[in-house]
Amino acid sequence: MVQQVTQGIKISVKTEFDGTFYKNRKIQYAFAYNVTIENQSKDTVQLTSRHWKIKDALNVTEIVEGEGVIGQKPILHPGEKHMYTSGCLLLSPFGAMKGYYNMVNYATTRRFRVSIPLFKLSAPFSMN
Repeated sequence: MVQQVTQGIKISVKTEFDGTFYKNRKIQYAFAYNVTIENQSKDTVQLTSRHWKIKDALNVTEIVEGEGVIGQKPILHPGEKHMYTSGCLLLSPFGAMKGYYNMVNYATTRRFRVSIPLFKLSAPFSMN
């Protein structure tokens, strides 16, 4: 598990390999990632959007941006957590992801970014 705190918002990420399958005659490697967003600040905040940079071992990079996470824009009061699971597909058995969440502080209406730490995706059979 990787963790990082930015401006009082703690991000924790745990990954798992979900298997392989063929799509368009190419093997795809499926990974899940479980994210916990914890508000350790004294203010109420809301996650408004996300930005991901996904890179595999073949040097293929994909940028994913969008509103909220899994169709939600969670509001977190001080001490609250929001957890979700999502996934990605790679063309190689290992890669990495990193990114950030755009958030807004309800007390000040200030917008800010929360870093999502780099985390690795690896199929167990690809490890030495």
